Amino acid sequence: MRTRLFIGANADFKMTCFLLLAMLVVCASALEDLSGKMFTFPAETNSDHVKLITTKQNFGVVTVCHRSITDLKRDHSLFSLATPSTANDFLIFWDEGKQEVSPHIRDKRVGFGGFDYKPNTWHSICSTWDSTFGVVQVWVDGQPSIRRFISSGSNIIGQPSIILGQEQDSHGSRFDTKQSFVGMMSDVHMWDYALSACEIQNYMNSQSFTPGNVLNWRALDYKIVGNVLKENQDILCDLTSKMTAA
Repeated sequence: MRTRLFIGANADFKMTCFLLLAMLVVCASALEDLSGKMFTFPAETNSDHVKLITTKQNFGVVTVCHRSITDLKRDHSLFSLATPSTANDFLIFWDEGKQEVSPHIRDKRVGFGGFDYKPNTWHSICSTWDSTFGVVQVWVDGQPSIRRFISSGSNIIGQPSIILGQEQDSHGSRFDTKQSFVGMMSDVHMWDYALSACEIQNYMNSQSFTPGNVLNWRALDYKIVGNVLKENQDILCDLTSKMTAA
């Protein structure tokens, strides 16, 4: 009888290990390496978007970098993070009227002008914010802005809804067609710390850098909603041409 019990327990243990291994494989397979890929947003809508998924729910410092190309001559969202309590917890927005890259953090806004945000051109944009000092800074194609105060004293807390292609006026919803992104986007990374100026320059120049520990384009958990295409990118040739010309 004891032998049978031992055999049964051993079998149960093996089955448990097998199930845990299977779960790990499923979790790992959900992360996709998008190196050499881009998301194409081909139409102006109030629905099509890509949802980026992370389990982290507390941010005292944030850095977000991405590359994009568009021919839009109106306002549009470049990166939208909302929590259940705050729609614009970390939003990177192009303000066409003011010709500014406009971060919104904790529902506060500042604008940075003077950047050569040309249409039909790939642009690399990074944004950093620190809740302790409340300052935000953006980098566009290797050019840093000044550092400005925007919001301090409280972290971004809560289940984040991170959206590419739309601007959220509520947690995961209330999109506006006239603020949607049309074009291509690639190399999206997010960190829960401030990248150094050298690492940001490495990202801008497509050199070796530490990938995002919150969102990593090389191991991304995401969901496409609507008519968004995942395609091979032509950005590497474009960036190489720029660096050769320089």
